[in-house]
Amino acid sequence: MKDIPALDRPREKIARKGAVALTDAELVEAILGRGTRQRDVREIARDICGLLKDREPMRYEEICAIEGIGPTKASQILACFEIGRRYYSKDHDTARVTRPDDILPLVAHLRDKRQEHFCCITLNGAGEVLGNRIITIGLLNHSLVHPREVFADAILDRAASIICVHNHPSGSLEPSSQDIAITAQLKEAGALVGIQLIDHLIVTKTGHLSMRERGLV
Repeated sequence: MKDIPALDRPREKIARKGAVALTDAELVEAILGRGTRQRDVREIARDICGLLKDREPMRYEEICAIEGIGPTKASQILACFEIGRRYYSKDHDTARVTRPDDILPLVAHLRDKRQEHFCCITLNGAGEVLGNRIITIGLLNHSLVHPREVFADAILDRAASIICVHNHPSGSLEPSSQDIAITAQLKEAGALVGIQLIDHLIVTKTGHLSMRERGLV
């Protein structure tokens, strides 16, 4: 990097022209900052750009396998790409959850069910929906669910958190003693596997109740 004129170095070009003026390799060079004694930063950047051409999400292990990249640099690179994906991605179809109301369009079909349905919505670290699954279908007003059934798919999704939802065909929004008990079990199980239970919603034809807002989560 020292043999490149100062004005042509990636970070200086960003300051003068903006990031859009840089090539993919130069952008990676700007993230890396410098190479190692064995490898110039430009060589390392070219190897990383080679992974980008595969059009598949880069994996931590792949980046660490590049000579001149250690755990710190690999983490920095993945963090840069993830923050860009979250806030600048053109894919607007991915639902993002920031409050209970954001969940309601995803479970609108439960409102008119005559049996109790228990659903689990899995989320990534950005609060984006990974999956939306019916875990159990019960009787008129009774559905049994076990934590292992809830977290099995969440673990496969590599979810950071989950939100559970079930309907009350009776129309009552008041959580039953069983609702409160299973919520406590799910919260405890989530803590053990590292997947947080964010909320547990009850929905009816006329409204919804958030157990988190009620102080039960």
